Amino acid sequence: MKNIIKTSLTALLLIFFSACTNDDYDMGEITTPSNLNVITEVVGQSDEMPNGDGSGTVNFSVSADNAISYKFIYGDGFEEVSASGETTHSFNENGVNEYTVTVVASGTGGASSNMTTTVTVFSNFNDPETKELLTGGSSKTWYVAASQPGHLGVGPSSGEGFTSPIYYAAAPYEKAGAPVSSCFYTDELTFSLNDSDNIIYNYNNNGQTFINVAYTSDFGGSGAEDQCLEYDGTGDFNVSLSPSTSGLPEDATTGTVINIANGGTMSYYVGSSSYEVLDITPTTMHVRVIPGTDPALAWYLKFTTSQEEEGEEEQAELETQFETLIWSDEFDQGDIPSDENWNFEIGNGENGWGNQEAQYYTDENAVIEEGILNINLIAEETSGYDYSSSRITTMDKFEFQYGRVEVRAKLTEGGGTWPAIWMLGSNFEDVGWPETGEIDIMEYKGNEPNVVHSTLHYPGNAGGNAVTESTIVENAATEFHNYTVEWTEEQIIFAVDNQIYHVFDNSENTPFHKPFFLILNVAMGGTFGGEIDPDFQQTAMEIDYVRVYQD
Repeated sequence: MKNIIKTSLTALLLIFFSACTNDDYDMGEITTPSNLNVITEVVGQSDEMPNGDGSGTVNFSVSADNAISYKFIYGDGFEEVSASGETTHSFNENGVNEYTVTVVASGTGGASSNMTTTVTVFSNFNDPETKELLTGGSSKTWYVAASQPGHLGVGPSSGEGFTSPIYYAAAPYEKAGAPVSSCFYTDELTFSLNDSDNIIYNYNNNGQTFINVAYTSDFGGSGAEDQCLEYDGTGDFNVSLSPSTSGLPEDATTGTVINIANGGTMSYYVGSSSYEVLDITPTTMHVRVIPGTDPALAWYLKFTTSQEEEGEEEQAELETQFETLIWSDEFDQGDIPSDENWNFEIGNGENGWGNQEAQYYTDENAVIEEGILNINLIAEETSGYDYSSSRITTMDKFEFQYGRVEVRAKLTEGGGTWPAIWMLGSNFEDVGWPETGEIDIMEYKGNEPNVVHSTLHYPGNAGGNAVTESTIVENAATEFHNYTVEWTEEQIIFAVDNQIYHVFDNSENTPFHKPFFLILNVAMGGTFGGEIDPDFQQTAMEIDYVRVYQD
């Protein structure tokens, strides 16, 4: 447990206090903040470690009469504005270092009061892996991953769904073609190591930066929408790495934050310079940033080391090695799924099946009509829940190891809907999740039409840190398409209509080397489905057949 000792700056530190007023009376009544008080919490401070536990983290709590906002100038090249006066900052220069911090309390009419102080903090944070991946050991240039769904997104910074962009996720190339937003895809972000092995960040926006609506008026914009605007915060910036304080679960983040000095930004300007690295590989990076004026939100950005033009990606055709049909359900007999093949799972599970889902599963929402299985999601009160649906599995009835699964399906319509075709390890009840492994052949959200996802969850890569890819499927909710996984000892390949879009190297360390069973369901809301359309009534995932092939 962290040992936090509160220290009043007024008791321990040299304080300079001043007040100033603005002579421009057109700004309204002038009210100067008074009784400015600052309290710090040095994380891990103790008799044995008087300058903290090595994280370099200091919590600030500021109050003043008649203040409407507080600006923190930390003395290490970083600044921050807080409406509440509550904030946390990590000082990242290794060793014991002294920083002069200035706090400016702003009142109405441009009046302000300020206080300066000196803090001494110990930092020993080091993440050589992220440093190497970010810079390539020398220099590496990153671009917005325009072809990826969710390359820009937003969600809550805390509470339900705070690990993902459940409010909004951009579709591939969504910002292309319109002058108001197309500059987003032309940025070049280069991270390099200098002779002292410190990280230097160069931001080249090629003239304009994509600015969040809350800040466009600061750069000459209309204040009505996100805009590409002239922005001179380019060039070289010092960068430091610090430990995360977001509270994200370990499987959803690397635990490292990129801090860009002097207000530097990574492509989408939200008034903040600290980006938590959720995931990073030699060619991809996923980050999360809290905007400067709205700490209730978290913005998400995806980057890649290759700059792609819209439409340039070509998908290879799947050449299967599995041709022998060993199991299938054509849904051409009876009016409900065969109990020889399928089990119904009933209820809402624990915490909405672990995802805060809003539906209650019954054994009445999966019906067969004219050779098609319909899993119906209905807005109706059911056992205390507002939505009913069905979830069926082949657990203990059909399980297999390696092969090709092909499901022909038409997906759902409506905000919040979340149809899925997936598999779990047959030892699920013994070892739990994610140890058992999960293969998501197809997931879809009604809030993101025509974007289909395939994902693998396993220890170290589960939840928000799972291995996932997506592709565009035109008319996914109005036409049938074939969703396929080709599962071998060496690879797991995902395809739609026989076109490959996701290849996973199935190393010996993954849990994908044992029998798995099949699952079909339609969920509502939750961490993936997102915001539910208040006018939603009913939809269905329609399935023509499920077929499994082996050698």
